[in-house]
Formats: sequence, structure tokens, C-alpha cells
Amino acid sequence: MTQAQTVQGVGTPLANKALDATVGIHGAAAVRSEARFPDGAQLRVEIPSVENPRALAAVIEEADRHGVVVHRVSQGSGAMLLSEAELREMAAMGADRGLEVNLFIGPREEFGVGGSVRVGDGRALAGHLRGLHQLRYAVEDVLRAVECGIRGFLIADTGLIEVLAQLVARGELPGDIVFKCSAVLAPSNAVTFRQLASMGMTTINVPSDITLEEIAEMRALDPTPIDLYLEAPDALGGMVRGHELAEIVLVGAPLYAKYGLRNARPVYPAGHQVMGDVVENVREKVRRAAISLEWLARSGQEVVTSLPGAKGIGVPVR
Repeated sequence: MTQAQTVQGVGTPLANKALDATVGIHGAAAVRSEARFPDGAQLRVEIPSVENPRALAAVIEEADRHGVVVHRVSQGSGAMLLSEAELREMAAMGADRGLEVNLFIGPREEFGVGGSVRVGDGRALAGHLRGLHQLRYAVEDVLRAVECGIRGFLIADTGLIEVLAQLVARGELPGDIVFKCSAVLAPSNAVTFRQLASMGMTTINVPSDITLEEIAEMRALDPTPIDLYLEAPDALGGMVRGHELAEIVLVGAPLYAKYGLRNARPVYPAGHQVMGDVVENVREKVRRAAISLEWLARSGQEVVTSLPGAKGIGVPVR
């Protein structure tokens, strides 16, 4: 099966010229990226905060309704807060669609007993793992989810990625796992980006307010796929950049275009008490992605987008 498809836009010549000029005038460093996903594609779509099987079913329904290919869903509450039956259900849904199900790992400082993370200056600790106690549970969280078929994990602690990379190297974890660097560990410069890639991060979430020049600097040092919120939740700045998809993917490829949601209530840790918000939020995120892809088509640029199940997508197994 063909592993990618080309989106040929229908933008006006004036819009095309303006876009080409934009890529140039943002600085000499903002050049078009020649890096690609393993299937030769430039672009994939991610819907975040897909917390449970009901939310995943809603994403699939909305994606079909809007004609959007979703390549990855990610989750924030943590695999630890899903039952084994729920993990297997999400794995089966992802396997059927060629869709990566990427789950956060826990426990983390934000859910722990420590006090520092609950005050202003300590919130940067949210994704860290406290001591070998939490680290051991985090590794067990991965092992449990892998047994249930999950092949994508969201990492926010550098010690954890070192341990997991060693387990993969020794064959104690499957080699097809995707390790996604969390937005709470997002690198702001190219050297840190390269460090995270060298540690074993398969894709890396960069800050939501990153510029084209800064993306190009990262691309000049390392080809690891970038994850970028085209719309960021309020806690990450509330940027709304979906209309900029064309210029961002031209410079940042390979790119996971990630659609959060501004002005939405937080849902972590998710459960039945916030199920309505969880489901309605992801429905709107798919709609936002569809609108962003309309802007991409209008740009007139040819952008190659992966098909479901393409190489490098952490598709679950049954």
C-alpha cells in the first residue's frame, strides 16, 4: 500500500508568492526542510488529551465526518489510570485504524505527595519522577501497557527515557515503540533538541510559541520529527496558529501538527467526572484540525501527508 499522499493546494498565485516570500523573509535560516518521515511524508496529524476509549471513539467518528486522517492520539492522565481492559480496547481501536495511541507515563510529580510542584515556581517539576520509587512505577506502567498492545509513550523525565532506551536496546521492550517527548520538557534551542533525540526520544514536542527561524535551527542539527501545538491549551500559552500550517511544515518537516484547544477546561486526571468535557474537547480538536488543513490546501503548496499505518507510526498490536 502506498504510504503517503500528496495534498495539492488550490491557493491563488498571489497567495503562493506571498508564502514563498514569508519563508524567506523570516530569516536566512528559515529554509525549507528536506527531512522526512520514513515513508517520505512531511506531515502527520495529532489529537491530544484523548484520555480513554470513549474519547478515542469520538476522535474516530469526527475524523470520518470531516475527512481528516489522524495519525496519532496522545493522552495526559497516564496509562496508570486506565484499566487493562481499557488499554486493550484503545490498542484494538488504534490497530484497526493504523493509528498511534500514545499514552503518558505515571506516576508523576503532579500526582504525587510532594508540595513543591503545587506552588508557582515548582510547576515545572510536573512531569518529573520523584526518586527511584516513582521511577520504578513508571517503568512498570510502560511494561503493563506494552503487554496490552500499546506502542506509544509520552515521556517527561530524562532519567526514564534513559532506562527505557536501555530496555529497548537489550530487547526487553519492543523495538517499534515510539517515545514522544512531552510538551512539559519542550526544548527551546537546537542543542537541547538534539540531546533529547540522542537520548532516545523518537518525536519531540517543541514550545508552542517557537518561530520559523528557531524551528530551522533545530532542523539544521537533527531530523527527528517535531511535535508542535498549532493550537495550544491555555496552560501552554493559548496560541492559535492553525492557519500557519503550510509555512510551519515547509520549514519543520517532518512535523506532527498537534491540535490542542484554547478556552477549554482542564481534564487531568480524567474520568467519568469530566467525561463530557473530555469527549467534546476532542471533537472540537478534530474540527480545528480540519480547518487548519483547509488553510494548508488554500496555500497552494504541495505537502506529502502520511497514510494510516505508515512506517514510524506507533500502531498498537492486538
